[in-house]
Amino acid sequence: MKFDVFGRVVEDLRAADRWSAYYLGGEGKRRPARDIVIPSDLDEPEIRRYLDDLCHEWATPDNPQVTPLD
Repeated sequence: MKFDVFGRVVEDLRAADRWSAYYLGGEGKRRPARDIVIPSDLDEPEIRRYLDDLCHEWATPDNPQVTPLD
């Protein structure tokens, strides 16, 4: 799943019953988003709301929300 998190593109992947978050760069590279820890008990529909709650300090007038990109 990919999200625009207040202007930052974040991909969330689930493997071995745990979520991992990555920042995606414009050139196709990704790096671990170590500052985003997603509880393993959340399911896909809850991720957007969780990212909104966790990262709301990143909001700006140009990027006021978390938006799914998939």
